[in-house]
Amino acid sequence: MTVARILATKGRGVIGVQPHRTLLEVTEILMKNKIGAVVVTDAHGHLLGIISERDIVMALGQRGPIALEDAVSTHMTSHVVTVSEDETVHETVSKMNRGRFRHLPVLLNGRLCGLVSIGDVVKYRLEEMEKEKNAILEYIAMA
Repeated sequence: MTVARILATKGRGVIGVQPHRTLLEVTEILMKNKIGAVVVTDAHGHLLGIISERDIVMALGQRGPIALEDAVSTHMTSHVVTVSEDETVHETVSKMNRGRFRHLPVLLNGRLCGLVSIGDVVKYRLEEMEKEKNAILEYIAMA
């Protein structure tokens, strides 16, 4: 199963913010949308970074509540690991595990076209495993 298949089911909508927005604004977006990260883009929609709940907690831990007034660009991850639509769920999980992060922007021809979370890939991996199990059981029943 590929990332493209996940996006075909969950949708390609990506919530983003511009780098001058504050951490407080991002926390409101995360809470309102019940998500764990947003991409940071320029005015033309080009990917500049990603900011997650973890980034915000680290900023608060370092600077205290005043950090909520900081620009997103101050605390975002700017060296973003991405995936392409043709990468498999296994490759995607591997990237997430190696980097110890839970969200990956998806690029198509260098343009942002989606975002997958660890929850997305686990869901599809479990479905894949269930299909494999059923195929094995069916094979055993027919033998």
